[in-house]
Amino acid sequence: MSVKDRVKVESVQLLSDNWYVLRKATFAWRRNDGSWQTQVRESYDRGNGAAILLYDEDRRTVVLVRQFRYPAFANGYDDLLIEVPAGLLDDAEPEERIRQEVEEETGYRVRDVERVMQAFMSPGSVTEILHLFVGRYRPDDRVSEGGGHEGEGEDIEVLELPFEEAMAMVRSGAICDGKTIMLLQYAALHIFAHAPDGREGFNRHSCAAIIGEEDRQTPPLESP
Repeated sequence: MSVKDRVKVESVQLLSDNWYVLRKATFAWRRNDGSWQTQVRESYDRGNGAAILLYDEDRRTVVLVRQFRYPAFANGYDDLLIEVPAGLLDDAEPEERIRQEVEEETGYRVRDVERVMQAFMSPGSVTEILHLFVGRYRPDDRVSEGGGHEGEGEDIEVLELPFEEAMAMVRSGAICDGKTIMLLQYAALHIFAHAPDGREGFNRHSCAAIIGEEDRQTPPLESP
């Protein structure tokens, strides 16, 4: 459904382009009752990005990274942030860019990646669309130590975790990054849908992490 006929942009003012681009727009919006209302909004344009969850289905492990994020720190988060590898596209195609980014950050050279969704992460203020991928890896796919580019200020630690541990970290709040939670939830639904003992459905950790019930007692569903 197009909304172009409901928006009349009156002016766009550049506020900053020191790092990325911050603009203030004044526009008229046609409300549901048919009346027009003038609104002012700021939007931050940092380009689009991509992120990937590496997984080993046989060993039930995932690869994440841990690094300092100043905006999170400025908002009171006094720890390193655990995330999936991610980066801006910088005019590259999403699949091409995420292959480069994951090798730079983790040292793993992945062959097959699958785009599973794309999403606006903060559409009230940020224009970015994030392309979300999953990709298989094996231990011998690691060709370097990773760690990112020191010249760009990156200081990245690589984590290989059991999937169940990663989901438990979502539940405890140790993992609180949105894109990472989304991709781990996707993996719970579509990749690791069988518990380690072969039963179908979520294990206790993944189910509690997704629905937020730390004291859930209902056992996983079993196949007939």
